[in-house]
Amino acid sequence: MASELELRSRSLAEIPRISFVNQEQLIQIGRLLDRYPMGLSGRSVLTELVARLLRIRTRQGPIAPLRANAAQAAFELQRGQRNIVLKARQLGLTTWIAARFFLKTITHPGTLTLEVAHTQHAAEAIFRIVRRFLEELPASLRNGPLKTSRSSVSRLSFTELDSEYMVISAGDRNAGRGLTIQNLHCSELAHWPGDPAETLASLRAALTPDAEQILESTPNGVGDCFYGEWQHARESGVVKHFFPWWMEHSYRKKEVKADTLSPEELVLVTHIGLDLEQIGFRRQLKTSFHRLAAQEFAEDSETCFLSSGDAIFELSVIEERIRGVPDPLEIRYNGEMEIWLPPLPGKRYLVAVDPAGGGSEGDYSAVEVLELESGLQCAEFASHTGGLALARIVTELAAEYNNAWLVIERNNHGTAILALAETVCEYSRIYHQGGSPGWLTTAVSRPVALGRLAVALVETPECFASRRFLAECRTFVRLPNGGSGARPGMHDDLVLATAIALSAREELSTSVTRMR
Repeated sequence: MASELELRSRSLAEIPRISFVNQEQLIQIGRLLDRYPMGLSGRSVLTELVARLLRIRTRQGPIAPLRANAAQAAFELQRGQRNIVLKARQLGLTTWIAARFFLKTITHPGTLTLEVAHTQHAAEAIFRIVRRFLEELPASLRNGPLKTSRSSVSRLSFTELDSEYMVISAGDRNAGRGLTIQNLHCSELAHWPGDPAETLASLRAALTPDAEQILESTPNGVGDCFYGEWQHARESGVVKHFFPWWMEHSYRKKEVKADTLSPEELVLVTHIGLDLEQIGFRRQLKTSFHRLAAQEFAEDSETCFLSSGDAIFELSVIEERIRGVPDPLEIRYNGEMEIWLPPLPGKRYLVAVDPAGGGSEGDYSAVEVLELESGLQCAEFASHTGGLALARIVTELAAEYNNAWLVIERNNHGTAILALAETVCEYSRIYHQGGSPGWLTTAVSRPVALGRLAVALVETPECFASRRFLAECRTFVRLPNGGSGARPGMHDDLVLATAIALSAREELSTSVTRMR
């Protein structure tokens, strides 16, 4: 058995045979799983051990070593402590996560790994994979430190290590209760039965502070638990992973003729690098799955979440625009502010603010910067920031954009932000409505502003650059009470800030009688 120092500097390929004979050596290799020794050409110790020790049944039938494919290798390279994976079908991510957690379980004493599948059938399939990992290990391991004291259709228990590997269904009402979990994999979260958010909260309550967490799923529409987790991952410090269908090498059909490529296909060939056999596969997908092709075989991380028919805004236009939005030129405040168009000399701007109370929960404070003449979206800020901190951010932003008009919604928390902006921050170019500072949202002004936004999305979609804003538009729906707003668990702060911005722009472009 190589020493830890040797493993740091040598390739595992130079070691003739890996043979764990006692608990101490298992613990030693466990410390190195996420190391990248010089001799492994950019692969981690874990990736090398998976290929050397773990075996799976391939799609063709035979048992073979598990060697990382493109999606699996990319996940392992980018992985963090907390992760969310949005993927196309059958890329092997569930198998890879099972392999990763299996090695962590057998090399870290006192570990409980829990995998939660969307159905009992899926749980049994995952457990068969894990069981095969164990059965295909060398006998010296299976009969030594990895000898199981008991096992069932859902659990492996390793006595010498005091570690366990469990696979259960999300339909289990007691999922996570009474457990202390070091590794958690929530598989196909978008397809969990019952109340997935409640089940997920129960599981998270059982995690240790340093636990590794992986939420993984194919998409299943907007507005569900997984969609909410995906949309809010960045602010929670969760690493986002998106894997489109073309990462699976076998997804190919008879190649198409180059002169038959549609404009959309031509973009995929020239910008993504798809070949003509992959385009042939894609055409078959469109024929077989129709609208569901975007969901089952995802191509981008926005339009794969199919929207339902109760949306307020024109979804086809929004989804087309999402595909073409530019990346921001500048990002500030750890991603909370995105800037696409910096201020230009001689241009006039407005900064619209929909304030919230601050704090880590609830609504956001949403800020949109528009160029007055064209209506182009120039910058955006979305954060739980409130109070004086928000007042300083928006006044500094307005000053940066050529002393822009500052349009602050005066409902609720807005009154305080207005007062702080005028007094403490000493900003004078503040929009007035009806003789009072700020914009007042009422039962009359709200639907008019939203209607103006709906028209702008159809007539000038190129004016909008924010993926976050467009994502909110997709989940802005008709509510059971006859009103409109975000789906449960979603946000509409950017939608409302943009609606206010467009209405104020209309007034500022045509009249100055209501402004100081």
